[in-house]
Amino acid sequence: MQHPERRMLICVDMERYSGRGNVQQYEAQQDFHRLLREAAGEVGLQREGWTTQQSGDGELAILPRELPEAHLIGRFVPELNRRLRRYNASRLPSARIRLRIAVHQGMVHLDGANGFPGRAVVLVSRLCDAAPVRRALAACPDAGIALVVSSDIYRDVVTEYPEQIRPDRFQRIDVLIPDKQFQAQAWLCVVDEDVAAWTGGESPEPSDGVRESRPGEKAGTGTGRGGAPANRAPDPAAGGIRTGDIRVDGQNAVGHGAMAIGSVGRDVRLRPGTDR
Repeated sequence: MQHPERRMLICVDMERYSGRGNVQQYEAQQDFHRLLREAAGEVGLQREGWTTQQSGDGELAILPRELPEAHLIGRFVPELNRRLRRYNASRLPSARIRLRIAVHQGMVHLDGANGFPGRAVVLVSRLCDAAPVRRALAACPDAGIALVVSSDIYRDVVTEYPEQIRPDRFQRIDVLIPDKQFQAQAWLCVVDEDVAAWTGGESPEPSDGVRESRPGEKAGTGTGRGGAPANRAPDPAAGGIRTGDIRVDGQNAVGHGAMAIGSVGRDVRLRPGTDR
């Protein structure tokens, strides 16, 4: 067994891949790899040096040690998003390629018998598949990428070397999956979309326990500010209201298509959300 190495990890997954027919899946795989290769080459990150594990509808990649982390997030992801938007503009919704991308860094074994062993690999894969990431991408039909990064990547890369993605476009989320004994904090954005939050209507929290964090709330506790249950709107007098997955403090307006103005200093358009 070789010693593990600290590497940058990127997990990519296609939206709605399983609903495609055989020929559509084949074409999507071909175009998926071509778009990644072209986007990486455009910003000087040659794909030939990436160690990948394919999954049909996506891949897990272990990146070379010398690859600049800031370029991956601040250049490669925006370039890939631009190419996806152009690609999708001339295609029916069923043939479009839209991606969930997760980025993390950590210790990983490169000589595993059936993949890449390491907690960092588990974390980046869980983030990529998290329900809030799925809902955020579904809420933005023209977007190409929903990007989620670990807290370490957000702190060390996004906030320090943002390049083409502004840190204030990210929203903090808590990912809690009780049946897998998994819990992590991460940061989520939909590239080139001014989205601070999204809503699932008046539906309860996702059954897998994955949901965004809210001000004054500990990760995974299931309670909001003042100890109110997470799926119940707190008393407006206590400092805020909540609809679906959105909590608004201060002046607000609630309803389909309404504009909510919260204390975070952003305007949030309320939309109905879907999981996929």
